[in-house]
Amino acid sequence: MDIQRTALPGIGLRHVFTTARHQRIGVVSHRNGRRDVVVYDPRDPDTARLTVVLTSEEATALGELLGTARIVTELTELERQVEGLTSAQIVVPPGSPYDGRPLGDTQARTRTGASIVAVVRDREVVASPRPDFVFHHGDVIVVVGTVEGTEAVADLLVNG
Repeated sequence: MDIQRTALPGIGLRHVFTTARHQRIGVVSHRNGRRDVVVYDPRDPDTARLTVVLTSEEATALGELLGTARIVTELTELERQVEGLTSAQIVVPPGSPYDGRPLGDTQARTRTGASIVAVVRDREVVASPRPDFVFHHGDVIVVVGTVEGTEAVADLLVNG
């Protein structure tokens, strides 16, 4: 996919691409963090047919929602390609020994061989959480590894 990048002096950057159905979509990234998602008129590529203004927080949420589908698709495809690899979604239960503690405290990869690749909290996705990411009950943890490894992470989050 070809993405055109244009500097907008005094404003920020504009990225534009054309979809497979020939719709031109743009994202204007303002210096203050605001993002404008623009759908251009097919008859006049310089005229906006629709503009959605997003705050920095809203743009991040939208990006994470769109990225989540891609992550799930890529994990599913990876599972098909690599025998013995699986992914699991594990909910941090109330009373978990890791509720309120950072990911690094679990030592999940070292202890189980499985990797925590994302966390979903309140419809917001944190891809590749850092070791200082703090878990809360209700978080959905996305784990990749062997069946035994993902089960061990689930047990770790429940029992410590």
